[in-house]
Amino acid sequence: MKTYDWIVVGAGITGAALAYELAKKDFAVLLLEQNQIPQNATRFSYGGLAYWSGTTPLTRQLCQQARDRYHILSQELDADIQFRELDLLLTIAADIDPQATAISYNRFATPPRLLDVQTACELEPLLNPQAISGALTVKHGHIHPEKTAQAYIQAFTRIGGEMQITQVLQLLPHGVKTTIANYYSANVVICAGGLSRALLKSVGILIKLYFTHAEIIETPSVDLQLSTLVMPANLQRFQLEAESTQIDELWNEPGNELVPPILDAGAVQFLDGSLRLGQISRVLTNPYAEIDSQESEKWLQKSVGQVLPTLQNLPGTWHHCLVAFSNNSLPLIGAIPGFESIHIFSGFSNPLVFTPALAERFANFATGKSDEIIIQLSNNNWE
Repeated sequence: MKTYDWIVVGAGITGAALAYELAKKDFAVLLLEQNQIPQNATRFSYGGLAYWSGTTPLTRQLCQQARDRYHILSQELDADIQFRELDLLLTIAADIDPQATAISYNRFATPPRLLDVQTACELEPLLNPQAISGALTVKHGHIHPEKTAQAYIQAFTRIGGEMQITQVLQLLPHGVKTTIANYYSANVVICAGGLSRALLKSVGILIKLYFTHAEIIETPSVDLQLSTLVMPANLQRFQLEAESTQIDELWNEPGNELVPPILDAGAVQFLDGSLRLGQISRVLTNPYAEIDSQESEKWLQKSVGQVLPTLQNLPGTWHHCLVAFSNNSLPLIGAIPGFESIHIFSGFSNPLVFTPALAERFANFATGKSDEIIIQLSNNNWE
């Protein structure tokens, strides 16, 4: 049986990009994905590229590399990833001080500009002026996330990479056991998003990688036109993530709901006219927990409708996926101590931005080339 240099588990944006970059370095790479039709966080992402949002020298460098990389990525992958720049509108709720919110954004590489209610509504005519006290705006990158992952996969297979649709059941000392066969390799890298923690735990590897259950509504193509990407300025998701990781042991009990669910009301329209409305985030420690889709859909429609009334009653389909995150907003990258053939590449708080640059750096590092950022992130994982 063929032995690979690398097996990459998970074909969302992180796994697809990493498999491609490793194959570019002439490694023999096998990419494994459990679903023929993706149901992962990439599939249901807004597609935003917040490369204005770096807050440290490390994240600012990665954001700049992302901006440069995305401008040439369609050409490199020979596929249209629908890259563009549009106005991001960060709405400030009517009962929140807009000046204080604007000040909280001063730490970002490019602080968004504060708009009064009238100017915000001129930029996004679908806004409900009664629901906001103002808004922030900044130029924001945007891609079609699923098309981008597929572009990476197609480029990967063109240069000799192999892909199989099969579920990984178990990690082996040098490979993986799947529903169809055992595959062997010198290295395995886990890019399975919210399922990564459970997969690693099954072989006794406990890692500080977590996940939320994220919910959105996706509409078919509609006639109305959303002019901006709308999100709340005071995102609750990051606070929810921080609060849920205070006691790591609770994550090893599958029935816990560690904090109450939150909803950050936002919307984006893709070039085909379809919309994604979201999002609810729940911290349920069971990755296979069932969620009441009817109640969630009502909550989403009502909350989005308060900010963008014309979107409230659009026909759409509720979707659910897992979104991985770490306890410090930095991704988990590198070989796992004590299991040097098993690596992690997951937990991206800004996945669409950080992934291309870090995948390229990881592949270079795998050839023996030193990389201070990969070393820094690897050390950070286990401190």
